[in-house]
Amino acid sequence: MSLVITGNPGVGKHTVSEIVAKKFTYKILDINKIALKSLNIKKSAGTVDVNTKKLRNTIKKIATKKSLIVGHLAPYVLTKSQVKAVVVLRKNPYNLISVYKKRKYSHKKMVENLDSEILGVIAYDSIKKFGKSKVFQIDTTKKSIPKIVKKIQSVFENNFEQDEVDWLTLVMQKNDLKKFFSY
Repeated sequence: MSLVITGNPGVGKHTVSEIVAKKFTYKILDINKIALKSLNIKKSAGTVDVNTKKLRNTIKKIATKKSLIVGHLAPYVLTKSQVKAVVVLRKNPYNLISVYKKRKYSHKKMVENLDSEILGVIAYDSIKKFGKSKVFQIDTTKKSIPKIVKKIQSVFENNFEQDEVDWLTLVMQKNDLKKFFSY
């Protein structure tokens, strides 16, 4: 059973994963890199479509007990039996805007990822797929990398305290629904 770190782009998955993997001697399996290497992708109109069924089979063949599986596609390519714990990294959408601009995301890609973070899509899908007892949310917004790693370590030590993450209420309180959602 593997440890999984997932979340929307820009929340710190890869930065944190490098440190966690070294600290706990895990081998990183980057879902995006695996998809690219195993040619399970199809590019169309500036987006990348992943064949999740083929990717699921590829990961199943290479994942071990000491795998740290990283990527936003985790809830869509892993099974409950493959997973020991899932850490969902979350970040305030107002802070993600600058991250996405720095990465030069298209407006469409930025909006899709911000909306997903605000609605908690990856957290919801992870809980639905792996069960509430295996999913742990961490708000990375104002936390240092060492503090995030320490919170992940607390998952191993069974003394983890969930972070309360409710970006939708925050956006509603700021009267910014139209800023993020086109309706």
